[in-house]
Amino acid sequence: MIEEGRALFLQIAESIEDAIVDGSLAEEAQVPSTNELAAFHRINPATAAKGVNMLVDKGVLYKRRGIGMFVAPGAREQVRGERRAVFADRYIEPLLAEARALGLSSADLGTLIQQRYNAHTAEGTAR
Repeated sequence: MIEEGRALFLQIAESIEDAIVDGSLAEEAQVPSTNELAAFHRINPATAAKGVNMLVDKGVLYKRRGIGMFVAPGAREQVRGERRAVFADRYIEPLLAEARALGLSSADLGTLIQQRYNAHTAEGTAR
């Protein structure tokens, strides 16, 4: 899981967000402790705490004193919303710029996306 070149605390935060988005960490579920995260990933507990605290600052997690960290109500939609915005910036904006350069209309672009989506879906069901 640990990637070279990316800050470890960001990777910890992202892995928790991934679990929230995919539903393996539901709202109000307890998150592994910083010591558990540190032991699992073989990192310093302070590094794990920095990733967890980043999510607390964003309102994705909250602390129950003496018990631990928990997924905040609405966290899944919050994270999904943030990721949709990043997706649009990273993929949709360049896609639109290239479509304009190629003279594709929004209808043309929609047709291409639908064709690719259908082909991808058909591949998934064939396996």
